[in-house]
Amino acid sequence: MKVSVLDYAVIDEGETASQALAHTIQLAQKAEALGYQRFWMAEHHNVPAFASSSPEVIMMQLLNHTQRIRIGSGGIMLPHYSPYKVVENFKVMEAYFPGRIDLGVGNNMGTPVVRKALERAGDKIPSYEEDLRQVYDYLTQSEDGQTKILANPQVEDLPAMWLLSTSVRRAKWAAEAGCAYVYGIFPYAREDALEVGRQAIATYRKYFKASQLLEEPKAMFSAFVATADQEEEAEDLTRSLDLWLLGQDQFSYYQRMPSVKTAKTTEITSQMAEKIKSNRSRMLHGKASQVASQLKDWIEYLDADEALIMPLVPGIDKRMQTLELLARYLGTK
Repeated sequence: MKVSVLDYAVIDEGETASQALAHTIQLAQKAEALGYQRFWMAEHHNVPAFASSSPEVIMMQLLNHTQRIRIGSGGIMLPHYSPYKVVENFKVMEAYFPGRIDLGVGNNMGTPVVRKALERAGDKIPSYEEDLRQVYDYLTQSEDGQTKILANPQVEDLPAMWLLSTSVRRAKWAAEAGCAYVYGIFPYAREDALEVGRQAIATYRKYFKASQLLEEPKAMFSAFVATADQEEEAEDLTRSLDLWLLGQDQFSYYQRMPSVKTAKTTEITSQMAEKIKSNRSRMLHGKASQVASQLKDWIEYLDADEALIMPLVPGIDKRMQTLELLARYLGTK
């Protein structure tokens, strides 16, 4: 079974951003050794517990410290940036590390204060679909596109372009553009997430057109995971993720990822408990054997080619343990 990893450069309690970024390198190396397909970095701004504000910079470090695993963004939040500059950055990485670069793009604009801080200059900001089309055109230098200049350097192989979304509409766009597609189960708590994902991937496969970027459709789904070999430890880790996903003060309440101890000693109100119950639809949790079985079921139900897991739990040792356990049960090598 093909499985990949999405990381946030989590800053744990008692640790610094420098330590978190060093741990991300260790986690990527562990993923490579265990046979995971790719290792992606998320993009988050104004979240004190995450050091992943610049995924492309982190990617270069990961590429320098690994040998084979594909390294990517999950994703670049395109409305904040010039599509031209995004493509240049990823072509530079492709020139350094041919055949190992994934350009995952999304459109989560973040909070109002983040949107303001990252506001692009100019009188008119293009629509997201215009930005997507420009990224595609700059990558491929399409004669049918709107590009008037080259995005350099010119490279023999192009970075893979992945569109991240939670909707059928975006799945169709990815299909017609001929790029790869990721359906996100994790961003929102919704009871119909799996059914919408099934429709999205079915739509993607139905409308897919081969392109310079991709000859055959390639679909992936993403979800949080909190797991261990024993039920008690798995539940402890899940409670930490529960606490984090409450998103208090726009994810600024906790300056560091809540530890198991913090989760155990935090008083949970009835309102918090209701949200925690709802948020569990965004994750797979429990004993590793059970989580692995669920991943297999979901990949079959969704008709996905690959699963993208997010081990958003406290402690680099526990994140590495998660990869080890799931690799064992899923047979990633």
